[in-house]
Amino acid sequence: MLEQFEQISKQAIADLKNVRDLKGLEEFRIRYLGRKGLVTQMLSQIGKAPKEQRSSAGQLANKIKKEVSTAFDVIKEKFVSAEKQKTKELIDVTLPGTRTKIGKMHVITQTVSELLEIFGRMGFGVAYGPEVEDQWHNFIALNIPEEHPARDPLDNFYIDDNRLLRTQTSTIQIRVMENQKPPIRVVAPGRVYRPDTVDATHMYMFHQLEALVVDQGVTMVDMKSTINQFIHTFFGADIEWRLRPSFFPFTEPSAEVDLLWVYPDGRREWMEVAGCGMVDPNVFDAVGIDSEKYTGWAFGFGIERLAMKKYQIDDIRLLYENDLRFLKQF
Repeated sequence: MLEQFEQISKQAIADLKNVRDLKGLEEFRIRYLGRKGLVTQMLSQIGKAPKEQRSSAGQLANKIKKEVSTAFDVIKEKFVSAEKQKTKELIDVTLPGTRTKIGKMHVITQTVSELLEIFGRMGFGVAYGPEVEDQWHNFIALNIPEEHPARDPLDNFYIDDNRLLRTQTSTIQIRVMENQKPPIRVVAPGRVYRPDTVDATHMYMFHQLEALVVDQGVTMVDMKSTINQFIHTFFGADIEWRLRPSFFPFTEPSAEVDLLWVYPDGRREWMEVAGCGMVDPNVFDAVGIDSEKYTGWAFGFGIERLAMKKYQIDDIRLLYENDLRFLKQF
């Protein structure tokens, strides 16, 4: 048995010297040092040796296992170091540097920034408000009665009986008028939520930019001239737009702002991009502003539709699909 152990040891050392790569080294490990390997099996055969040889057989088997394992570890470290050196990145300092890829603002964020810059030049401040609102700010203070269809659970994202995701940034106007005395001149950008059917021009989450002016002697003429100045600054002097009579509970009289939409195939049609009008006296009464002394106007533009018109985007869904091929164009 001792001679057999010596033979296994000589064969293992000889085979180890012929190993040329990590794959061959793994095959060696399985053959000699694996759970069923030749060196490992020597230890299980010690009990079969004659009683007087067991001590010598055990010492020899442990010595051989230690020698083979040590030699294996030395060769493995050599191959691993060589592999690391082979795959190590080589840097040629004479080559030109690699330009770092820098991200940029999303087209919606770019549009919001441009809108705020335009209205900032026109003397408007900026106000923000919570996206989760109570019914007072989202409906009641805006003169929307309980029986109005706009409060239907199917047309809103209710969180509980009193709270919902805001359906319009007009809620910010209410909060401004509750905390600031006239004169007021602010714009309010933000996300709003409505369970609309998604199509090329509708999304269940979108952005609005509200504007509010409250002062003595404010009229529809002031509102129309502001809208006209904004549209021509944002789109250019050639853009066609119109005011169309409409109805909103919180403004009276009310109108909608339409832009002439030209599709890539040449079709032309009017697209509604904003609602506007003179602030209803009931809204002033709700926030404690004297409706006999002050008048005001407000409008709310859909930011996505402004961006779509300006950048000739024919489907609102493109703005939210995170396709870099699309986003890199802006």
